[in-house]
Amino acid sequence: MATVSNGTVAGEEELIVCFGEMLIDFVPTVSGVSLAEAPGFLKAPGGAPANVAIAVSRLGGKAAFIGKLGDDEFGHMLAGILKQNGVTGEGLTFDKGARTALAFVTLRADGEREFMFYRNPSADMLLTPEELNLELIRSAKVFHYGSISLIVEPCRTAHLKAMEEAKKAGALLSYDPNLRLPLWPSAEEAREQIRSIWDKADLIKVSDNELEFLTGSNKIDDAAAMSLWHDKLKLLLVTLGEKGCKYYTKNFRGTIDGFPVDTVDTTGAGDSFVGALLTKLVADLSILEDESKLKEALKFANACGAITTTKKGAIPALPIEADALSLFNKK
Repeated sequence: MATVSNGTVAGEEELIVCFGEMLIDFVPTVSGVSLAEAPGFLKAPGGAPANVAIAVSRLGGKAAFIGKLGDDEFGHMLAGILKQNGVTGEGLTFDKGARTALAFVTLRADGEREFMFYRNPSADMLLTPEELNLELIRSAKVFHYGSISLIVEPCRTAHLKAMEEAKKAGALLSYDPNLRLPLWPSAEEAREQIRSIWDKADLIKVSDNELEFLTGSNKIDDAAAMSLWHDKLKLLLVTLGEKGCKYYTKNFRGTIDGFPVDTVDTTGAGDSFVGALLTKLVADLSILEDESKLKEALKFANACGAITTTKKGAIPALPIEADALSLFNKK
């Protein structure tokens, strides 16, 4: 494994590197109102890959984030949040010409979300292959990414290059498409591009809504899920919100129940789930072959996802291990 040039990444054998976007979510102070009706907004750092990196670090894992921010107050604030949360920021670059992305998030009465994005273009879209920290990528044991970085160039080419380098260096590739339809030119383009890198991943997590979108089926069942299977895949996960998750491997499949909690805001719950699972996986890859170990890891991931829905915003709501274990042990 390559070492990172300035030597700040200790124990890179267990490093989880997350690639993609980091932005500011503006979350209404009141649930169940439209953006226009909201009396005010809480500023919350977000972006799925960054959320996953911080989720890993909160749980005691080693995480790094690779992406581009605006050379502006919000960009430097986000870089500071990564640092405060123990996430290696050596993969960060700053763009002097483009702003950090913003998203206004409408919270419906049930805690589900709708999004309005300000990206025209935002800095994260302008990351180039030449700006990638290849040493950091090659030091990853797990390389995690989404699909938003596939929408436009040059970030798309940077994404493909990063995946290729991580794979060549022996990393496990983890993919959460994290569908955000308003960002894509069309639903067809979203479906096509999300599937364009499908067969490269070792681990794929989709939500129930994403399963419906990608398969065109309105059934959340084993047949629909297995239509997304590919031969090199080690683990396919379908998250079911408060109902937990389904898991599929070559040799076994099943369902893990969720944890009932008082949901306030579902933002970041899926990222918390992924971060928790990757933290367990990076310490013991045999989880992928051992169903009892996998069930325990997924139960822990469900607990982390559930806790994240009990507060507003993603990163402020991500649990530490003690909180997750407290809920985990109640069931």
